[in-house]
Order: sequence, then structure tokens, then C-alpha cells
Amino acid sequence: MRQFTQQISVKAQGRRLYDITPQVLNWANQLGLNTGLLTLYIQHTSASLLINENYDSDVLVDMEAFFNRIAPDGDALFIHTVEGPDDMPAHVRTALTQTSLSIPIIDGKAALGQWQGIFLFEHRHMSATRRIIMHVIGE
Repeated sequence: MRQFTQQISVKAQGRRLYDITPQVLNWANQLGLNTGLLTLYIQHTSASLLINENYDSDVLVDMEAFFNRIAPDGDALFIHTVEGPDDMPAHVRTALTQTSLSIPIIDGKAALGQWQGIFLFEHRHMSATRRIIMHVIGE
């Protein structure tokens, strides 16, 4: 078994989904492994990772609309507002999504489905640089 790690940084320019599929696949597919497991981990509490449809951009718009409905900015329910009205909703959004993803490597390629993409889901309105650790183990 061999292992590889790499960190990528994504400059998020506010709340939305950022397609990181090309960066991830370019790295994972060049490692020369036949089979293995790719793990992605984001080192933040107000951004998350998703695998979702990358064919129709309306899916991304609808995802954001849904999260705006279930975790609205400035909701009176939240007492944690130290960093602004979008801070606690960002933490809720992260709790409802994922901070890590696992993707099999089969026949030398990360085995995403035909319409699947990998996204950084930024939950804050401010700009931020987000760090994602990639780890692969395989042979």
C-alpha cells in the first residue's frame, strides 16, 4: 500500500458552491494507483464539502435557496453572533453537510458518477481561503 497527501487552497469569494472537481481529479488520477480510497477533509467549521450534480447549474442555485430557508442569516434563534449574522447559520449548514468525503479509486481513476462533481460549499458571505486536505491510500 502507498499513501499520498496534498493540500489545496480555495479562495472563496462569499457564499456559494465552488466546483473543485478538476483540482481533485487531476491530482488523484496522476498518482499511478490502480485501486484505493481518496479522502477529502476541509479544515473549517463554516464551510463544507459536497458531492452533487455538476451538469445543471440550477442544482447549485436550488441548494443555496434551500439552505437559506432552513438556516437564515440573522435568525433570532441564534445567540452566537460574534462574527456577524451569517456566522451561526454557517455552522448549522456545516453540521448538516459534510467535512469529509470518501471516493473509491478504481482502475486508476476516482470513481465519481457521470454527473457528479465535488464542491466546496462556502457558508459565509465574506471572502476566505479554505484549506482542503486530500489523502489517498491504495496500490
